[in-house]
Amino acid sequence: MHTILAHRGAAWSAALAFAACTAAGASRSATCEWPQFHGPRRDNKSRETGLLARWPAEGPKLLWTAKGIGEGFSTVAITGGLIYTTGNVGRSTAISALDLAGKRQWQVANGPACRHEHPGTRSTPTIDAGRLYHENADGDLVCLDAKTGKAIWSRNILRDFHGRNINWGLAESLLVDGNNVICTPGGPGAGLAALDKATGRTVWVCRDTQDKPGYCSPTVIEHGGVRQIATFMARSVIGVEAATGKLLWRVEHHTPFDENITTPIYHDGRVFVSSRTSGSMLVRLPAAGAGPSAEVVWKTRAMDNQHGGVLLLDGYLYGASLRASPWGCLEFKTGKPVYGGRGIGRASMTFAEGMLYLLNHRRGVALVRPSPERFEAVSRFSIPAGGRGPSWAHPVVCGGRLYVRHSDHLHCYDVKRRDGAAGR
Repeated sequence: MHTILAHRGAAWSAALAFAACTAAGASRSATCEWPQFHGPRRDNKSRETGLLARWPAEGPKLLWTAKGIGEGFSTVAITGGLIYTTGNVGRSTAISALDLAGKRQWQVANGPACRHEHPGTRSTPTIDAGRLYHENADGDLVCLDAKTGKAIWSRNILRDFHGRNINWGLAESLLVDGNNVICTPGGPGAGLAALDKATGRTVWVCRDTQDKPGYCSPTVIEHGGVRQIATFMARSVIGVEAATGKLLWRVEHHTPFDENITTPIYHDGRVFVSSRTSGSMLVRLPAAGAGPSAEVVWKTRAMDNQHGGVLLLDGYLYGASLRASPWGCLEFKTGKPVYGGRGIGRASMTFAEGMLYLLNHRRGVALVRPSPERFEAVSRFSIPAGGRGPSWAHPVVCGGRLYVRHSDHLHCYDVKRRDGAAGR
């Protein structure tokens, strides 16, 4: 690892962040915690309140645009008054820390730049207990001091576990569970692995799945009194005992080019998954002690989410599709399509205070009221031109702000409701 930008001291970084935040009238943003991909619970649901229910015709106020973060599709993690993301900078994968005014505090490299098809970083940093964890597209996994960027430990999971890289490069955003960092080498004897988050040493490996990795970010679920890690592999969805790495259940799910990307959604003893072309599936998990079997409840091609994510709200699944209608809604229990249509085209999304925030592949942003009856966009705008390629990064709402990343540009918008602004 080499330094791309000279480090600043932690105290100096914190002082700059506080001063800039106060000057911008947004010091309350410092209390926001979105420390990993899809937020604290990895459910992509913000607990923010007091947000605008409608935006002005030109969109919410643009507070700042940060450049120099590098080319990438990673979104942001936000905690402790700093914003973290990654991108290709020159020949390196760069991890950047910005203050709440968008000013860069440090930038360090984690291995080579991602030069797979659709070049640009994939995964988002994970912040836990003052440390940052990140895995690049070629398996370089680092632990850094989150305030300074100073290296603590590193490993390469493809080399160390005889892992197998995939067509578009590893894309998972690392999961911290208790004292463990969960990663997916996809080796013939180590499908998943848990590393001690303080030292990087191996805690366990899951030897019972022979799949290559998927592009999915794993998540934690509790089922039958057992804490589990659920994730997509290249050709299956699996559940692994969090304490030991034992395979608890596995269901095959094949899709063209092994594009299993969307993080599984757990609810009421069932796991929902969706992937391109092959569509969506709901799986009923086995009872505790019932063995590695799981029952498919339903399948449908009415929603085939590629990489924009799906949200479960009040018994309905909302998401974009690649081959089916660009936007759709399914009933969770039955898989029945409730409606489908154009929406704003294929889009990534997040959720806050009863509203969906959508970003399509062509810089279009929409504020959408989720409804099982129809697609209802109450406001729309476009982020500024300038970034290259499709806008695929998932948006984030944190501290009264909307963060939208497009290539080398990170845009920050004020979406906090104030006296006289649009309410509910």
